[in-house]
Amino acid sequence: MSDDVSYELLGLDNVLLPVGNIGEAVDFYGRAGFPLAFRLDEAGIALLKIGEETPGVLLRLDGELSHRQPPWASPRLWVEVPDARSAARSLAAAGIPPLDEPHSGATGWTVEFADPWGNVFGLTDYTKRPELARRA
Repeated sequence: MSDDVSYELLGLDNVLLPVGNIGEAVDFYGRAGFPLAFRLDEAGIALLKIGEETPGVLLRLDGELSHRQPPWASPRLWVEVPDARSAARSLAAAGIPPLDEPHSGATGWTVEFADPWGNVFGLTDYTKRPELARRA
C-alpha cells in the first residue's frame, strides 16, 4: 500500500463500457465469446463474464451514443486467451474483424477489436511467457 493513501486497493471490480443499445451489445459480445452473467434492461445494464473471475464487463446504456469508429486515444480492455491468433480467426469468422493483424509482443500474441460504439478490447496470450499465464 502506498504511503500517500489511507485505504487499500483489493482488486478489480468491473470495467464499464458505454453502449448505444443493450440488446445489440449483448449480441456483439456474445459472438465475441463473453458469456452473459445478467441483463437488466430496466436499469440499462448487462454484465458479461470473463473466465471464472467475479469481475466482468458491465455494459451500460448511453442512449445518446451512436455507432462510431474507435478513437485513437481510447482506453483498452485486454483479456487473456490461450491462443490470440486462433481467437482472432474465430472472431473474424463470427463477423468481428480485428483492427489490425495479430502481432507478437513480449509475452506472446496480441490482437485488438472494436465494438460498434468504439470500445476497444484486445486479446493476448502468454505463449512466450507461459509461467505468467493463468493456465499452462
